[in-house]
Amino acid sequence: MADFSIGLYLVSSGRVMGLWAWGINHKTASVRLREKLALPAESRADVLREAQHRTGLQELVILSTCNRTEIYGQGEVDEAALLHWLADSRQLSLHELSHAAYQWTDAAAVRHMMRVAAGLDSMVLGEPQILGQMKVAYQEAHTAGTLGHYLDQVFQQVFACAKQVRSETAIGINPVSVGFAAVTLARQIFSRLESCTALLVGAGETIELVGRHLQEQGVRQLIIANRTLHKAKTLASQLNGRAVALEDIPMALGESDIVFSSTASTLPLIGKGMVERALQVRRYRPMLMVDMAVPRDIEAEVADLDDVFLYTVDDLEHVIADNRKARAEAAEAAEVIIEARTVDFLRQVRSLDAVNTIRHWRAQVEDWRLQEMERAQQLLTQGTVPAEVLDRMSRALMNKILHHPTVALRQWAAAGKTEALELGAEMLGIDTSIRSNQRD
Repeated sequence: MADFSIGLYLVSSGRVMGLWAWGINHKTASVRLREKLALPAESRADVLREAQHRTGLQELVILSTCNRTEIYGQGEVDEAALLHWLADSRQLSLHELSHAAYQWTDAAAVRHMMRVAAGLDSMVLGEPQILGQMKVAYQEAHTAGTLGHYLDQVFQQVFACAKQVRSETAIGINPVSVGFAAVTLARQIFSRLESCTALLVGAGETIELVGRHLQEQGVRQLIIANRTLHKAKTLASQLNGRAVALEDIPMALGESDIVFSSTASTLPLIGKGMVERALQVRRYRPMLMVDMAVPRDIEAEVADLDDVFLYTVDDLEHVIADNRKARAEAAEAAEVIIEARTVDFLRQVRSLDAVNTIRHWRAQVEDWRLQEMERAQQLLTQGTVPAEVLDRMSRALMNKILHHPTVALRQWAAAGKTEALELGAEMLGIDTSIRSNQRD
């Protein structure tokens, strides 16, 4: 299932990395709230640019799935402005939105992204689809022009971590998904799928996975309905099913014992009246309907009908509880990898800060050297003794190099900053044992 995420990273003075993450997910927000924040795929580029403009973020990535909404970005941002923009643009209560949201900074933010990419924060523990969805979000931001060098480096680390988790732990063995959980639910209601006809609405990855699971379970017949009939026919040929257009759904419902729906439609495709008429055709034989879309494809009122069992993505949480238990040990191993990757990334960021400082320091010393060389050449041209010129040049260069460290050491000593003095001595390569003997 698509997992809707908007995650945000930004720079803020005084922090090691300056990262910040904001979001909601299936653990903190209802289906209704999540579907309000769901962004149609065709408009995400515009939303990225609008979010960048409204929040002041320099870099921004939006990951959109059905189970979460998170924003990842770089730059300074007014969090209140971000919340007001989301609340206004998605017609949400600011109170409801803020109470369902979570956020992280620095190492916690990187760790969260890695956990999401590895499937450790998904409804189905270890599900593999989220990594592909994060890669799509990364590419969307790149195309929209909101992905810069900083977030690019963060995402490369996240992708590398997810790959390591998949290859070094059992988290990916017998991979499961919300689609798998949906088919498991069908098996609990219909003990034998060999006598069932299933209608699949949509032709995306989630529906394809559901279709393959149904094939493995020996379902009698598959009907695939999609807005683009060509896509429906392509998938139907792969699954030995039958393709129909969306307008043929009312007729197909009358044949179907099971309905799985997962599209990107912003409005419900299947209404209460449509299902009522289908039940009449079916002589009120029971029908299982699983709505895996956010926003929902099936009107919530359908659940009020007798002889219909309607489930949403939230209901599947109970079905997949056993899967989580089976993967708990692998998840623990994955957490160790993620922690090590997070620490390593922090170390890399800090080392980059040192590289920049060293580069500036070397450039400054080089300027001083060139200045003293020019003065020395002038003295030599004027006939000054070379030994005297060398002495003057070396003393002048030494004084320039030592001036700022000397001033700092004196200020630290006057302020009683003993620890800073010790660090200064270590940086300057001073043997502390010699200094102690001199004091004695």
